[in-house]
Amino acid sequence: MTTSIRFENAILKLYNAFHNGSLNPEDCKQCAVGNILDNNESWKYFTDKHGSLQLNYIGLVHQNLGKQFNGYSPTQLLQIEIAFLKGCGYHFTTKQRLYRPKNINKTILFNGLSDVVAQLCILDGINNIMDCSILFNFDIANQQHTMI
Repeated sequence: MTTSIRFENAILKLYNAFHNGSLNPEDCKQCAVGNILDNNESWKYFTDKHGSLQLNYIGLVHQNLGKQFNGYSPTQLLQIEIAFLKGCGYHFTTKQRLYRPKNINKTILFNGLSDVVAQLCILDGINNIMDCSILFNFDIANQQHTMI
């Protein structure tokens, strides 16, 4: 499978962050996007609400100018962050407040990381490298298995 340089770089940064303990959904420099952007927090100014896909004025200007940050547009960065937060168990309450899980452990971080990898695959138009259904010859869409 051929992947893009941005994909390879993002995966390497996330892998290192996960294994050295610097992946943290509560810190915009150490979350999935923060790590992809070399522990930079400037991406948080693309939206007014953490966990939102809604670009603000600054985000729209960068998006409309076609700016890329380590290969990703502002909209793509917000999509990656949303995937990470959802994978870690964050969600919006009915009052549009971001619910944070009480205990973030390695399992929760791995779940978030898995969702980020799936999102990165979508953005690059490749099959999800975390999907093991091929190993078991299982068709998720049709929920069938076949013998090899």
